[in-house]
Amino acid sequence: MSQTTPKSIPATKQDEKILVVPARKLFSNTSINGFHPLKDFDFYANLIATNKEFLWRSDMEQDATYKQIIPYLIFTHNDKYFLMQRRGSASEQRLKNKRTLGIGGHIREDDIAGKDIIDWAKREFHEEVNYDGTLDVEILGLINDESNDVGMVHTGFAFLLKGNNPNISIRSELKEGHLLTLEECAEYYDAMETWTQLVFNFLKQRTQG
Repeated sequence: MSQTTPKSIPATKQDEKILVVPARKLFSNTSINGFHPLKDFDFYANLIATNKEFLWRSDMEQDATYKQIIPYLIFTHNDKYFLMQRRGSASEQRLKNKRTLGIGGHIREDDIAGKDIIDWAKREFHEEVNYDGTLDVEILGLINDESNDVGMVHTGFAFLLKGNNPNISIRSELKEGHLLTLEECAEYYDAMETWTQLVFNFLKQRTQG
């Protein structure tokens, strides 16, 4: 009697299949750790489109051979940045109560049906915050931080969303948010999640020329 390997069973009713890319495909022979500035997103957009898989999130949280792809969206208006705090009930246990510049989340298959990741990112932005203005999108860079458990299984792509007005407020699993200059954001540096610290360092360096 032949034996078959049982399929992976979702850990919870809230489990879902999310977009992942094999880590070896995403980085090939290149070792990237930290924040890597990008001039455009086309190379990685094509790489993700070619190598994407949709696998159970519960499995991927423990599997560093795959990278979960996360658009990381930073809102700015008139040289101020929207710094938020996650709720204590945030779905990602390891990020509870942390300060963040980035709005983002996992990508499901139906999220990007007929659309690219930037279109999905804008939709995710409007699900997380209330904002009624226009947005211009600029790619900032790739985030790959393997110094902690979260970073080992996630890779982020940071996009700067430039708004034409300051009328933005939080909802979803965010606790609070305020438009602050980079100097004001610096006061919360030690309370920032790691990805936000990396983005903040890049933005600070860029403004200093």
